[in-house]
Amino acid sequence: MRAYLRTFGCRANQYDTEAARAMIEAAGGVIVDSPDDADVALFNSCSVTSAAEADLRQEIRRAAKGNSRVRSVVIGCASARDDGTIAALPGVTDVIGGADLPALAMALGIDPMLATARASVQTGARALLRIQDGCDEHCTFCATTLARGASRSRSADEIVREATALAVEHPEIVITGIHIGSYGAEIGSSLGALLERLVKEVPHARFRLTSVEASEVDPLLADLLTADPLRVSPHLHAPLQSGSDRVLKRMGRHWYTAESYSAACAALVARVPVFALGADVITGFPGETDEDHAATVSLVRSLPFTYLHVFPYSARPGTAALKMGGEVPAAVSRERAAQLRAIGEAKSRAHRAARIGGTADVVVVGDGAKREGLTEDYLTVALRDGAMPRRSRFTGRLEFGSSSEICVSQSYL
Repeated sequence: MRAYLRTFGCRANQYDTEAARAMIEAAGGVIVDSPDDADVALFNSCSVTSAAEADLRQEIRRAAKGNSRVRSVVIGCASARDDGTIAALPGVTDVIGGADLPALAMALGIDPMLATARASVQTGARALLRIQDGCDEHCTFCATTLARGASRSRSADEIVREATALAVEHPEIVITGIHIGSYGAEIGSSLGALLERLVKEVPHARFRLTSVEASEVDPLLADLLTADPLRVSPHLHAPLQSGSDRVLKRMGRHWYTAESYSAACAALVARVPVFALGADVITGFPGETDEDHAATVSLVRSLPFTYLHVFPYSARPGTAALKMGGEVPAAVSRERAAQLRAIGEAKSRAHRAARIGGTADVVVVGDGAKREGLTEDYLTVALRDGAMPRRSRFTGRLEFGSSSEICVSQSYL
């Protein structure tokens, strides 16, 4: 079997694609770079925005047009909520909800026992490690909970074994999932306890967390995020979504307020001289007024963010937000997003400028002309030495290069 793999969406999806890759290769299959050369095209779908689903449909049609013999199999979040639209696309033979690897194995004619296969070397320079799936919260704008189901934590022993194997080749391991801050709630553990064990039992690797709610950073996790940047990246991506308490309530995000979010983030960043703080923000949520947007702008300006991800609201079928009324015109939502992105970009430039002359722990990512470095505080930097091997890691000094980019001069660890 010759298989083409295409991933849409988050790092949890990317991890699931890596698991599918390992399963296919364990069965003797070959991964190819184009659907034109494939027997099977596997599409891992995302349902966060309507644009992501539109991109999926376009790619499936393109695969069928280029190779009339290819079978398209769709997994992921959009497939879990398919109303028949995906199944009716040309070449689609199977639509499998979520990351059901045994079901995928059966669809591909692979022994389901191979669904537990995991690669010790992934395709990225940084390895991905999914620790849980699903989410127990019910944000009114989010279709992911509907697609992924309740939160389910993996066994810590299994996670440590996989991390140990990945650390042999990957200098950084990114902890991912759908709601990783809820890890362990149903098995008597916590994200902090898991990360503490990973640091103790998996030497040398640098661990980085994906999105974690600010309210879920307990004292143990805060200590780990600020104790040793060589082992745990000083980096928190804490979804904000809105700086208006009224909008947060409408979003169903009941576990924090603008004030409590601000206090938690500010306290964490104040612990160490170098810390990356990012957030997601949604503009134009139903009922968002000019005053609500102004509250978000004020909060974003006040916090030491180093980057922002800003998205205009995207209505998702089946979510509670569709029934709320108070639709915000798309042009207004886009204008608000542009304003927040400009603030985020200014904060990012300020953070980068403040790091000039400092040292950094750099992991080499990318290939060829796209080879670059990633620092512990999530800065992308150019490499003075273009021959640095991918997946290498070094300490270096940050300095300005051409076109105001940040470059790094290095010495190996």
